[in-house]
Amino acid sequence: MHRKIISFAAASLFALASTPSFAHPPIAERPAQEEAAAFEADRADILAMAGNFKVRFDMQEATPWASGYTPLDRKISGGHEVVRVIEDTGRRIVLQHLLVAEHDGKSHIIKHWRQDWEYEPAKLLVYSDRNAWTWEDVSEKMRRGRWSQTVWQVDDSPRYAGWGQFEEQGGVRRWRSNWTWRPLARRDAVRNPVYDRYYAINRHQPTPDGWVHWQDNIKMGLKDGKLQPIVQEYVLNTYTKFDGYNVKAADDYWAATKGYWAAVRAEWDKVASTKGGIAIQEEAQTGTVISGRLLTMADEIIEGKLSEAKAIAEAQKLIGENTRAIDTRQIASLQR
Repeated sequence: MHRKIISFAAASLFALASTPSFAHPPIAERPAQEEAAAFEADRADILAMAGNFKVRFDMQEATPWASGYTPLDRKISGGHEVVRVIEDTGRRIVLQHLLVAEHDGKSHIIKHWRQDWEYEPAKLLVYSDRNAWTWEDVSEKMRRGRWSQTVWQVDDSPRYAGWGQFEEQGGVRRWRSNWTWRPLARRDAVRNPVYDRYYAINRHQPTPDGWVHWQDNIKMGLKDGKLQPIVQEYVLNTYTKFDGYNVKAADDYWAATKGYWAAVRAEWDKVASTKGGIAIQEEAQTGTVISGRLLTMADEIIEGKLSEAKAIAEAQKLIGENTRAIDTRQIASLQR
């Protein structure tokens, strides 16, 4: 009986997840003044995610959906993170995250993830299958009044994207995504687990002292050629305003490398627009196979070992040679 209940619950959860419009009916047209006020409130919430923070990462596998699977123990870690607005056109806001770590009395900067927010996007670059991200259209009625969030990896290659709306419930503001596919995070990929991707909902909420990033992840794996739910994971990342660390080191890193990284972003964008998306081999330890070199070149620019122009030329060559054109007809339809 217990197995039947678990199987029914997993099937029901996945069925609901497969119908995002059920949870996200179109936003009704609003008077121009109300629309403008909502737009500015949304922008304020996004921009409020920039600043200097102490971060707590809390990850917990909870409910097993597959018989015989034992959830991993809860894992809590943390660090210091600087978040900067590196682009703001009004309808598009880009936030760059930079981790600041201390070792042997020195501050070390780790270029972390990036999040791009776009108002009423016509399409998104979404995770399609292993090593591939393709374009997905967002209908006019579903994008009206909504923002997309696209998350990029440390080397500015794609990770996942979703759309959703800002709303207030119980006096608390939040942005909630549609159901999105995403590749395994490094913490899971290095263990070679029985699951190989997540089906997830993403939520961002402002707090009096910062903001929180919630993730509800259904960890999915192949069984008999079909994706099956393995276990539910809950992730809560808490960003608390804090200046008691070497914030200047992060700003100095970005000042020295922002031109290089702008060119890297532009090259990834070029590939996405000309090759039908982005297809590149990934590995558990580093993400894309070129991630290590792209990050090292930024350090070499700071150290004076490599000019920005030469670094950009090498980065463009690496990205071009390691990506391939995508024929969407050949992309596995396991998650559609």
